[in-house]
Amino acid sequence: MSKRPSNEEFLRQADPMRRELLAHCYRMMGSVHDAEDLVQETYLRAWRHYDGFEGRSSLRTWLYRIATTQCLTALDSRGRRPLPAGLGAPASEPAAPLVERGEVPWLEPVPDGMVGAGGDDPAAIVTARESIRLAFVAALQHLPPRQRAVLVLRDVLKWRAAEVADVLDTTTTAVNSMLQRARAQLAQVSPSPDDPPGPLTAEQREQLDRYVAAFESYDIGALVDLFTKEAVFEMPPYDGWYEGPDAIGRLVATHCPAKGPGDLRLVPVRANGQPAFGMYLRDGGAYREFALQVLDFDGPLIRHVAMFFEAGIFARFGLPLRASASK
Repeated sequence: MSKRPSNEEFLRQADPMRRELLAHCYRMMGSVHDAEDLVQETYLRAWRHYDGFEGRSSLRTWLYRIATTQCLTALDSRGRRPLPAGLGAPASEPAAPLVERGEVPWLEPVPDGMVGAGGDDPAAIVTARESIRLAFVAALQHLPPRQRAVLVLRDVLKWRAAEVADVLDTTTTAVNSMLQRARAQLAQVSPSPDDPPGPLTAEQREQLDRYVAAFESYDIGALVDLFTKEAVFEMPPYDGWYEGPDAIGRLVATHCPAKGPGDLRLVPVRANGQPAFGMYLRDGGAYREFALQVLDFDGPLIRHVAMFFEAGIFARFGLPLRASASK
């Protein structure tokens, strides 16, 4: 009987793949917390059974098999994680009261650094960013779990149909059929995994500076000029979503607790391969955590903002809970 490897030996070989496995579980689950738990369980199961690993596939492929199976088992008892615009309701009236839906398991944003989208390898960064974009992960949540797994394994990880069939204990014919249905359902969704975002242009970076200035000076007119005509603004756990620059401007003017210039502070971070900001609200002589915004561009204009009020989100992104009043 072969000897079970030590913790050090197993981790030396497997630990470099932890971030990409976290990205995989995040795509499947739409939750950073669930993904972290499932990656931990994947490593525990792999260590327990490593003495039976015969090397018929690479260690990386074997770990992905375990992680995918863990995700599918978890999804048997968990619903999808939407964003408000994915609930099927029409766009909301900006002046209407906000309705909080704390019972909904909302999609969670993920820091780039947790999933390998903030490293030094340009090719790896592009691959990671294009497959964790918020719109793409949100679209995946609408697929049945097995279709979701097939699409991720085939279109994101570029596995062969026979490899996916082995993981799902099915046939290549069934895998190809599921992939066709999954692609058809996502055909109208932009972006797709084959539509890489690329780095921000100089014009987009300038727009981000204008976005920060508009919020921090509480200039609603300047803010609405930065959005596309079809831009969407949504704020889980509130179930409303708002379409178009005028609606977004009215939403901010009606519901933002800021009273005027200087009441908000925005600190840049990266989430889901996209620009993001930790937003702070003035509280006496300092600023306290308020929400995290994730932005997406269409050319030079902003087409989507998701604003998250999830407890603990600032800590996940390495942001302090309080910010100084002086810049």
